[in-house]
Amino acid sequence: MIDKREILEATSSFSLRLPSVVEKDYVLGWILAGINAHEELAESWVFKGGTCLKKCYFETYRFSEDLDFTLRDASHLDEEFLKGVFEEVVAWVAEESGLSLPFDQIEFDIYDNPRGQPNCQGKIAYRGPVSPTSGGWPKIKLDLTADEKVVLPSVRREVFHPYGDKPEGEIWANCYAYEEAFGEKIRALGERTRPRDLYDVVNLYRHTDSRPTATVLLDVLRQKCAYKTIPVPTFASLMPHRQALDAMWSDMLSHQLPVLPPIDDFWNALPEIFSWLTSSAPVPLRAIISPGANEVVVRTRVLPMGVPFPSRSTLEVIRFAAANYLCVDLTYDGRVRRIEPYSLRQTVEGYFVLHAIRSDSGEHRSYRVDRMQGAAVTLQVFSPRYAVELTSTGPLNVAPSMAMSRIPRIVRTLAATSRSQGPTYVFRCTVCGKTFNKKKMDGTLNAHKNRSGSPCYGRYGTYVRTKY
Repeated sequence: MIDKREILEATSSFSLRLPSVVEKDYVLGWILAGINAHEELAESWVFKGGTCLKKCYFETYRFSEDLDFTLRDASHLDEEFLKGVFEEVVAWVAEESGLSLPFDQIEFDIYDNPRGQPNCQGKIAYRGPVSPTSGGWPKIKLDLTADEKVVLPSVRREVFHPYGDKPEGEIWANCYAYEEAFGEKIRALGERTRPRDLYDVVNLYRHTDSRPTATVLLDVLRQKCAYKTIPVPTFASLMPHRQALDAMWSDMLSHQLPVLPPIDDFWNALPEIFSWLTSSAPVPLRAIISPGANEVVVRTRVLPMGVPFPSRSTLEVIRFAAANYLCVDLTYDGRVRRIEPYSLRQTVEGYFVLHAIRSDSGEHRSYRVDRMQGAAVTLQVFSPRYAVELTSTGPLNVAPSMAMSRIPRIVRTLAATSRSQGPTYVFRCTVCGKTFNKKKMDGTLNAHKNRSGSPCYGRYGTYVRTKY
């Protein structure tokens, strides 16, 4: 497990107020790793929602709190099955990461949705580098459903985990395709009209380098709305919800972002989005800001290793501002300039250069990254004069079989055997809490390691349940 200092440094780098938000992002990455490492979940659970966008598509995005999945196998929506597999998942995560994840705080609540189909809300408690050592446990919420139309084939994406203990084989997740994730967000905006859906829809539209064609997106949206028996949303249908969005904007988003952009900027973007979506009207392409001699655009998911370490947190602030069309107060050579950030370039000499427009004069300026002394996001919105090139998508979809082969897998061989050769008895070590599957009603345990990887001297387990 990483130490408290790394969480605090990341909190400062992302300009967030609460270290607990970064800690939860760290834990989310490890839970995704555990799900991907489990043979029964890796292919049949499809990751979706805002956390999927943050962890698998866009580094510079709002932080999120929940894990949403569509399950291809409806039989997985069973409390006993879920508790069984997640005892194995959290045991694996605890052993690999050192996080504390108590078995007795794994909860699953199965309920019927409005269509009479089962859904599930689960909770996984954890204690990480900055969690209080007393009081209640922070929790990750899981939203699980099998009652969802998946229009496009799912894709494997690398999970963004910018922490020092990233597994050697990386972390991967089985995800909604980008077009499906975008269409799902528009559907959600029309159905429940929450601030995070408005934020997500506008942000996805603004990522012009990854924007799907309107025809494909509209087809996905129509199929999803038809399945839910709701009309395809329009700007007019959202109008009655404007006041409620205003009231919830700060409470639902401010803790997930370095600076909360004004809602007006996002609301006012909707007419253009719906016009493009329904009429396939071409969106005017913005020119690329003129590069300097011998420069190349830097557009990667993670900042290049060549960027000086002291400048990395400054560039994270600038990239967030660029993605949200907010001006930046840049401290450079001892003076503060208010700028519109557009592009990061690298010269043949190896220097990184930020291209921007001065907001007061409209003049094009370039700034050496190694000479920046700080940056602060402002609430001044700018209308882009050029293409914003500082945002980026994640890695290209690849078949991760080679990379995944280096990650230890959770293989339920005993469980598979038990289904064909009689019951399996589950015992929990009385010292460390790990669970063991046994073919006999015998609580005697062999030598083993606890969840932190240290030897455990518990030699007896208490009976938990029987699996058939």
